[in-house]
Amino acid sequence: MDNVSIAFAITLAAGLATVLGSALVFFQKTPSPRTLSFGLAFAAGAMVFVSLTEIFNKSIENFGKVSSFGLVWAAIAFLVGLVGVIVLDRLIPNPHETLDVQDPRFHDQKQSYLKRIGLMSAFAITAHNFPEGLATFFATVENPTVGLPLALAIAVHNIPEGISIAAPIYFATQNKKLTVFACLISGLAEPLGALIGYFVLKSFLLPETFGWVFGIIAGIMVFLALDELLPAAKRYADGHETVYGLAGGMAVMAISLALFAV
Repeated sequence: MDNVSIAFAITLAAGLATVLGSALVFFQKTPSPRTLSFGLAFAAGAMVFVSLTEIFNKSIENFGKVSSFGLVWAAIAFLVGLVGVIVLDRLIPNPHETLDVQDPRFHDQKQSYLKRIGLMSAFAITAHNFPEGLATFFATVENPTVGLPLALAIAVHNIPEGISIAAPIYFATQNKKLTVFACLISGLAEPLGALIGYFVLKSFLLPETFGWVFGIIAGIMVFLALDELLPAAKRYADGHETVYGLAGGMAVMAISLALFAV
């Protein structure tokens, strides 16, 4: 398989992790809060490390091929990605629902309200999944050994997002098909974002294009890790799980990249 096919397959798999959230809701099982905290922080550590060491450096490298100010242009691209996703988050806030499906709020509210909350969550998360899919895809096209661990980190992140969509919809409607469909549509936004990005940019895949893409991706990934994954990890922590997970994610990413470089 060529890198484009591999990148699309990996992005699709990461997006479909959202559907796993609905399965957890159907069986009314949630991960241990401490395990969940460690996993989310681990994903955040991996995303921050790979963004600032590999993806950002790819931006500098590509800009350096056409300009003597590669670092400056990479920093500008990074800030564009950071500001862009902040604006998106302000326009369409990404909900951070509880993962406890036994929470009384899921049962005390009217069914129509719960259904509306679930569909609003699906819409917001779908909007945020487009740049995530674009980031995973282009990171993998450039270097599958970087894209795969990034996709795994995003997949871990997508499972609780799936729960936040599925729980209110399922408890309001008891309709498994509708619940899975809402999660599926949200998850498919990632490979869709990858396809749109690829077909829009494939005619312009020059060094400066990759410079902008990787710089923007680095900014997006750092924001997602700090704004979504770490706060969620801290919320479910009962000790030092967040710090251990963050350090563990960075360490594993650093070791894996060093091994692949040998």
